This record gives sequence, structure tokens and C-alpha cells, in this order.
Amino acid sequence: MSGAQDLTGAGSVEILAVGGLPEVAAGDDIAALLVGTGGFALRDGDLLLVTSKIVSKAEGRLVQAVDREAAIDAEAVRVVARRGRTRIVENRQGLVMAAAGVDASNTPPGTVLLLPEDPDASARALRKRLHELTGARVGVLITDTFGRPWRNGLTDVAIGAAGVAVLEDHRGRVDSHGNELSLTVTATADELAAAADLVKGKTSGRPVAIVRGLGHLVTEDDGDGVRPLIRPVDEDLFRLGTSEAVRQAVHIRRTVRSFTATPVDPNAVRRAVAAAITAPAPHHTTPWRFVLVESETTRTRLLDAMLAAWNRDLVELDGWDAERVARRVRRGDVLRNAPCLVVPCMVMDGSHDYPDARRGAAEREMFVVAMGAAVENMLVTLAGEGLGSAWVSSTMFCRDTVREVLELPADWDPMGAVAIGTPASPAPARQPRDPEQFLTVR
Repeated sequence: MSGAQDLTGAGSVEILAVGGLPEVAAGDDIAALLVGTGGFALRDGDLLLVTSKIVSKAEGRLVQAVDREAAIDAEAVRVVARRGRTRIVENRQGLVMAAAGVDASNTPPGTVLLLPEDPDASARALRKRLHELTGARVGVLITDTFGRPWRNGLTDVAIGAAGVAVLEDHRGRVDSHGNELSLTVTATADELAAAADLVKGKTSGRPVAIVRGLGHLVTEDDGDGVRPLIRPVDEDLFRLGTSEAVRQAVHIRRTVRSFTATPVDPNAVRRAVAAAITAPAPHHTTPWRFVLVESETTRTRLLDAMLAAWNRDLVELDGWDAERVARRVRRGDVLRNAPCLVVPCMVMDGSHDYPDARRGAAEREMFVVAMGAAVENMLVTLAGEGLGSAWVSSTMFCRDTVREVLELPADWDPMGAVAIGTPASPAPARQPRDPEQFLTVR
């Protein structure tokens, strides 16, 4: 593969795939394997690009891990973004990427492959060894596959480097129209990684490529590795995005009454509960309890008992006719059809006892408000997970029935029920509301 490289000053560039490399195992000398490959030859100024997977295998980074999620937890230092089971995290190497780079493909069952412990050190060691065996002065890049924000498709980028200028700073140069460049810094190492992957491929069994014709990018010393490519936290507008993420989740939170049959990740529900219990509460109490109704038998028994109680009360106490009752209880179908059901409950441990009925009612209201804040936290977090929800009040009208079926303590006060699942269709656009209409200024 060749092409003009006017900005770099090179007349032409060749990208050569290295074939014939055997399967790499723990303890293998990759440089020796390459040199022993038929037709492999390095020249001064060559750039060698090596897929991280074979480096990890040689370094013994294949580990037993029945649960890939647990392996990701071990490699991650911070979660940047999450949608369902997909996590973008910062890993221990300082790279922000999906699943911390933990790879479960092309590995034996029950194992996963971790990234090299220190990809820059791996690149330096490989460069040194290649020089010992061939005498050639080369640059080495360790590459891995990344997704990119706002763009579909994957591409290879550099995660380790030795002897390569990973960035090319164009600032201060002048373009063809005489304009001085003030912002352009090219990620040369990532461009090389992506270009080399065109000949390596993902399934070709060729994990190594040589880029020839860009010798000016090869440095005398090993350099700073890929650290210059990683944007500092205080300069990254999108590394956290907490405020934007919260506002978006609040905006997309809608009452959803129709779900697909897709099961709900129980960990997503637990993350939503974790957010719920950060809500404010009176007197430093923790008045929230959440009952996850996982058993289909229990759910059916609960909803059938609630339906019977509703039918009885609406007819006997409210005097409704059968048609009106049917219309009313049909709203509860969302609880029966949702993939997941949670019953929030309030407890008033730590509440103050007031002989005066007015103050006693206000005390309870404080706990009810705290419960509402917790449920809203939960619903917003579920929306951020890409899940829909509907908070239905029905359990409040038959609390004794709910406590009996779910075998709850007498002081657990059911505060509705939350249906959770993947929305069956996109919610209609929310009509904007002017906050000024809801504000009174004094």
C-alpha cells in the first residue's frame, strides 16, 4: 500500500503485513519469532506495529475468568459511561476504552486476555530486542482496537510506543493560503495504527505490520510512549460530562407502559437503587427499602391478590360498576407485562413522635417526600441505562395485601410499584415546559 505524504515530506509509504508468525504463548520472544519468520527483514527507519493481543499472550496476560464483568472491574479505575452491560472505563494503564480492554475473543473458554501491564514498557523491550537481533533502528507501536465517540465502527490506535514521535505539532506552520495554524496537532501514532490495520485485519492471522517510508518519525531514544496522546482530565470536555449526563437522563425519563420481552440486567436495577438511596431524608434516617420481585410466581400471586383487593374495594367502598372497575384495573397491566418489577417501601425508623396530630402528619409527609426523591433518583438512573419505567401507585391502596404476599415487616409501607423494561417504541417528543410558569419569586 502506498500514497503521497506531502505533510510529512515522504515521497511514498509502504505498509507490509508480516505473515507466517506462529501462535504466541506465554514466555515467547516475539522479536525472535519475527526474525525467524521467512521473508521478515527490518531496515533502519521502519515502524513495526504489533497487535496488543500477541504481546499480552507473550507476557502471560491470559487469565482464568468465568465472569468477564469481574475482570473488567479488576482492570477499571473509573467508569466514564455506561449503557446496559456496555461500559466505557479508564483502565489501570490510563486508557479510556470499552470494557477496560478485556478481551474474551479467540481465547479458551473460561479465560480472558488482559492488555499488557505496561504497553510502553512492552514496546521499549521489543524495540531493544529487535535491535539486538537485527541491528536495525526502528520504532515500535503496540496497537489495540477502540470505538470512538459519535462515530460508528472501530479503528486501531496506539496504546504503547517506543522510538516514535506519537504527535506531530503543526501549530505555528503556515498553510497553502498563508494562514498560520494554531490548533492542529496530528495523532501520528494513531494514524499509523489505523493504516497498519488495513493490512493486518481482524481475522487474517497477521498481527504485525511494517510501515516503511516514514523514517523521520523514528526517534533516537524511546521517548515518552503514548502518554502525550492521552488528554489531561482538566482539558477534556467529555471525560466526565456529569452535569450533561444528568440533564439528559432527566429529559429522557418518561413513563413507559409498553416493553419488549428483553430481560432487564439485574445489575442495572441495583445501580438504580444505589442512586435512589442517595436521596435526602429527615433526621439522618434511611427510610428506603426496595423489593425486587424476581420470581414470576410471586409476581403473579401479588398482582392477583392486589386485583382482588381492588375489585372488592372499588365495588364495596366506592360503588363502581363492573365496566368502570375493569377500565381502572386495566392500568395495572403494565406491572404484569413488564420484564422487571420493583416495590419501593418506606420505613419510619428514626421518626419523631408528636402527640399533636398536625405535627405528626407533617412528620410523615417529610418521610413521604424523601421516598419520592429516592424513587425519582431511581427512575432517572434507569433512563440513563436506556431502560423505561412506570411508577404505578396501586400498592398504596392495598398495603396490607402487599405486605402479606411479599412477607414484609409490618412497618414497611409500600409506596407504589415500578415497572421496568426496554421500551417497545421510542417515546414521543416531550413538549417543552417554561420553568417560569412554575416559579413564584418573592
